Amino acid sequence: MNDLMAKYPKEIQKILAKYPPDQKRSAVMPLLFLAQRKEGFVRDKALSEISQILGLQETEVATLVGFYTLFHDHQAGTYRIQVCTDLCCALRGSENFLAILCEALEIKPGETTQDGLVTVEEVKCLAACDKAPMYQVQEKDGISYHENCSVDNTLGMIQEWREGSNGKEEGAK
Repeated sequence: MNDLMAKYPKEIQKILAKYPPDQKRSAVMPLLFLAQRKEGFVRDKALSEISQILGLQETEVATLVGFYTLFHDHQAGTYRIQVCTDLCCALRGSENFLAILCEALEIKPGETTQDGLVTVEEVKCLAACDKAPMYQVQEKDGISYHENCSVDNTLGMIQEWREGSNGKEEGAK
């Protein structure tokens, strides 16, 4: 236990200090972001530790990871492209966009490209229905949103990432 406490004691205390002691469960999301920061996903051990720190059941913490698209329970590519495919976006072509993008990358939704750089995921409601197809890109440095997308523009962006990663450490495989 205590991997998070050992790695980030000051950050954890700073997060916990923002909440009254009887409301420390409110720190669960900031602690999940902290646990996910380095590797891009929350390990089972971190779930357990967060639940102990906050006095929650481990399943309560795991439920948040499963519900929110900003948290992940498994390793993926350096870039996570999360395409919204709920009904409104589907009516504007997002399902077709997702299918063609995945075909071009030779993967299925939820999979990672062979070079480990890109994972494409299907998500629900990114709150830009009128600008679909749209997606968010999660990477180590943050999140960016892309609206009114075309497959060609998206593949161009991915090519730029590939060119920028030449000589750098590859993404997760």
